[in-house]
Amino acid sequence: MTYCSKCGKKNPEDAKFCNQCQTPLMGTRVDHGKRMEKECEDDCGGSSRGSSIFWGIIVILIGVFIIFEWVVPEIDGLPDWMYNFEWWWLLGLLIALFLISAGIRIIIKKR
Repeated sequence: MTYCSKCGKKNPEDAKFCNQCQTPLMGTRVDHGKRMEKECEDDCGGSSRGSSIFWGIIVILIGVFIIFEWVVPEIDGLPDWMYNFEWWWLLGLLIALFLISAGIRIIIKKR
């Protein structure tokens, strides 16, 4: 089969023009599936949505850490819990939720 380089339509081996868009085929044989796969890899940059979410959470946690370690202690009149905030449990909870969701996505993709 010969694939059109413009629209990706399958055409017979001996076709000189695409049956759909009439583009001259001139012996070019492009595997449309591989071309689309390459374009997807280029557009995605090889990273998944899950890794973007993970790094977003890490940046947020760093911001929370900075606020509670350096900013809050300098402010007078706040409730006591803000001065003694134990935020490490939040880090563990978010990492656990990310790992659970990543595992579910892996299971769903395998089906």
